[in-house]
Amino acid sequence: MNTDLLAVLLDSVSYFLVLLLVALGLVVIFGLMNVINMAHGEFFLVGAYTAVAITKAGLSFWWALLAAPLVLCVVGWMVEIAIVRFVYHRFIDSILATWGLSLMLKQLIVVVFGPTSQGVGDPVATTVSVLGVSYPAYKLLVMAASVALTTLTFVLLYRTPTGLMIRGVIANRKMAGSLGINTRRLDVGTFMAGAALAGFAGAAMAPLMSVDPQMGSGFLIPAFLSILVGGTTSFAGVVTGAALISGGNTWLAALRDPVFAQIVVFSLAILVFRFFPSGLLGKR
Repeated sequence: MNTDLLAVLLDSVSYFLVLLLVALGLVVIFGLMNVINMAHGEFFLVGAYTAVAITKAGLSFWWALLAAPLVLCVVGWMVEIAIVRFVYHRFIDSILATWGLSLMLKQLIVVVFGPTSQGVGDPVATTVSVLGVSYPAYKLLVMAASVALTTLTFVLLYRTPTGLMIRGVIANRKMAGSLGINTRRLDVGTFMAGAALAGFAGAAMAPLMSVDPQMGSGFLIPAFLSILVGGTTSFAGVVTGAALISGGNTWLAALRDPVFAQIVVFSLAILVFRFFPSGLLGKR
């Protein structure tokens, strides 16, 4: 295979796996609570700035990968009990409330860290030969970690009693509650887990991109497109949507330019919404 094409393919897979982590958190929260979380991109942002704060304090970057999900668990818990619990099943209210939260988190980041971009050094400053292509070792580690977390999420949702309860609440909240499932506890735990996935993704991407107060939007919009294109009713739908959005963006940007890639991907997404309102793999 041509080395340039292989490099683009590896970048596409890397982007897909990180985008999938962000989209998984979004789709579980939406499926369980019917809450459209416009602040999910800022959870990604807080994870990235957690990495900035930890490395500036002189600690190893690897501590950031452990700390970011924990920080976002706490943030997710606070957001859920203070805001989200009051807007379940109220689409417009949830959009407005979480959008206001996203603005607040951005401004808080600006106050604490300043408006300029920050940087996190590459924790693995070496490359690995992949079929003749010299590829950053850290990107391969991020890909492996994303695969592991995605697999863990799948096992939790489809191979454990807790996952069965979550899917039961998604299918019929009232029936699940009447059968003795503590839906309130599941709501809190699921929201925290979704926030933690976004936080880990943000920390993992901090060494690979400029960390600034607007970086969350760069993953929130593609994540929303992923779950809308693939469908919100299945794990396979999220994977399919993330693959299509990330692959389209990466390959079209390599062939032409990023602006052209976004125009084409957004246009194709609109066509999917028109002819498949529930997503490509969603139930009608």
